[in-house]
Amino acid sequence: MSNFSHNIAPYVKREILRSYKVQKKGDPAMEFRFLENAHVLGQESTYWHVKTHYLMLRWAIRQGDIKEISGQCIRIIGAALLTAIDGVPIGNTGGSNVHSLKVMPISAEHAEIILKTKSLSR
Repeated sequence: MSNFSHNIAPYVKREILRSYKVQKKGDPAMEFRFLENAHVLGQESTYWHVKTHYLMLRWAIRQGDIKEISGQCIRIIGAALLTAIDGVPIGNTGGSNVHSLKVMPISAEHAEIILKTKSLSR
């Protein structure tokens, strides 16, 4: 696992844990929102990028959302193949509701976490 993957892990795990907590409360929209946050934070790490898409796929299966299921299957393959060669659109939230190559703005909080993590990874 790269230094970045290791250093970003606590932040990605925090968002994943938040998604699990709201899943138990029966709030699928908020659950997916936390998975999107995890995606934005971890998408420059092949491990975390693939993992968040896998979790999004599991979410889609539970929701019976065929469009999201097919979109996540494609995104898992793309994340596995393209992350290591910097083939990811920064800020993209990872859901099928946005084009997989669309660059999106990053919240100030997430940008600060990513910047801090990258500086620790050098």
